[in-house]
Amino acid sequence: MSILIGGAWPYANGSLHIGHIASLLPGDILARYYRAKGEKVLYVSGSDVNGTPIFLKAKQEGVAHKEIADKYHEEFSECFRKLGFTYDCYTRTDTALHHEIVQDLFLTLLKNGFIYKKEVEQVYCFTCNQFLPDRFVEGICPNCGNEARGDQCDHCSQILDPLDLLEKSCKICGDSPSSKKTEHFYFRLSAFQAKLEEYVEFAKRHKLWRANAIQLTERYLKEGLHDRPVSRDLPIGVPVPVKGYEEKKIYVWIEAVAGYFSASKKWAKDFNQSDADFWNKHSTSYYIHGKDNIPFHSIIWPSIIMGAGLNSLPTHIVSNEYVTLEKRKLSTSKNWAVWVPDLLKNYEPDSIRYFLTINAPENRDSDFSWREFVYSHNGELLGAYGNFVNRTLKFIEKSYEGQVPKGNIDEKIKGEIAKLYNDAGKLIEKSHFKQALELIFEFVRRANKYFDDEKPWNQIKEAPKECKNTIATSVFITTNLAQLLNPFLPFSSAKLQDILAIPSFKWSVIEGSAKSLNKIDPLFKRIDIERIAMEIEDLKKQSKK
Repeated sequence: MSILIGGAWPYANGSLHIGHIASLLPGDILARYYRAKGEKVLYVSGSDVNGTPIFLKAKQEGVAHKEIADKYHEEFSECFRKLGFTYDCYTRTDTALHHEIVQDLFLTLLKNGFIYKKEVEQVYCFTCNQFLPDRFVEGICPNCGNEARGDQCDHCSQILDPLDLLEKSCKICGDSPSSKKTEHFYFRLSAFQAKLEEYVEFAKRHKLWRANAIQLTERYLKEGLHDRPVSRDLPIGVPVPVKGYEEKKIYVWIEAVAGYFSASKKWAKDFNQSDADFWNKHSTSYYIHGKDNIPFHSIIWPSIIMGAGLNSLPTHIVSNEYVTLEKRKLSTSKNWAVWVPDLLKNYEPDSIRYFLTINAPENRDSDFSWREFVYSHNGELLGAYGNFVNRTLKFIEKSYEGQVPKGNIDEKIKGEIAKLYNDAGKLIEKSHFKQALELIFEFVRRANKYFDDEKPWNQIKEAPKECKNTIATSVFITTNLAQLLNPFLPFSSAKLQDILAIPSFKWSVIEGSAKSLNKIDPLFKRIDIERIAMEIEDLKKQSKK
């Protein structure tokens, strides 16, 4: 089976925060799981460096656009590496190859009759003497009455035309813009209404998408799809490959989603491979993103795929809800956020991965609380999982001089572990990562109870044979937990891989075990609960700056 996994492309105009990671982490869990199963996996993403937000940031700081793009692309790459993300290709939207692929797609859609020219009114600021990119236009959403920018309302997820905004203002100078006629290319999105209805019905029937993706997409289809502009008068981006229109750029909403295709081409080129198996009707794909990106993955990208004849519609739409912070909405402008570079300086990546998975906003908004984060680490990672592993390995070190005793593994536990691979695997494949991790940790708690009930500290003196069975079973559990948890907690699994000499991680029961232990290091360290008050205080201080 060929599995394509696409993680949404973050805008390179500011640091990543916990909301970004919560929505993107499922991609790495999937990639690690499917690789362990022996499937052919291609996991791609990159930094969106062509968008208006980057141009705005550069303008605010008085530096070149590329300086901002380079800075945050490098920072993103480093953060993902430290968090253990295993992208096969993490690229950026200003590469020559990306431009070439996007232009080819544009010309294919044009040739196939899905792109046409049209004279339209567009928002124009006479003070700045320029047509305004959509994100340069701010105002009130005509649908819900909340503040919105020119291309989409973050409150109701409505895709907007800047002309429809009420009380418009120019983000550059603050004046009220007007409108002016210009010629642009349009994508015949309306032509895909019937096919998309069938496609969404299939996804709904087979439970392939998250509920929020189904609901939002059905809403758009019920309202009826409208043709959308595919070019814009932008300062940066991919030039329109049509003579006389080279100054115009291909609109970011079509250009950014095409990044999944261009990234797969880059991977193929860099590693002398073919990506054909990932772009046919037999392949399986997962698209990982936040709620605000749903229509671009469930309507826009499928329409482009159909229009260009790629024959590889998204299989699974994995769209998370939002993460709040200490019961308040995350706000980058008010600095009410936990920034990933800061988080990685003070906390282990597995602690971050565990909390953002067990507390994931899969079906509803979830809250990041410093208290819950610390207690979750100390109680579950350290207190349950770390405790079981440590007491097993330390017992071997103390009582058997680091040599794993030969004994009979408990048959009931063997059966439970085999079932765990099956059940957790099915949940992962269906994008229920939180449930899969909960299931494994339920077993961790049963493993601790088994150790307590068997009392090997007494058995070693009173029933040495039974003690060997208990410890052999505990090592069997530990070895398999390292493998089961690798998609979620790769750093602690790597430690156990070294200690127990596990050759490689697969997704099937490991029957044998190490004969002796390598150097034992604790999987986790306790986080001082005083950090809770410190972090909350720091958060309040930074948000007042």
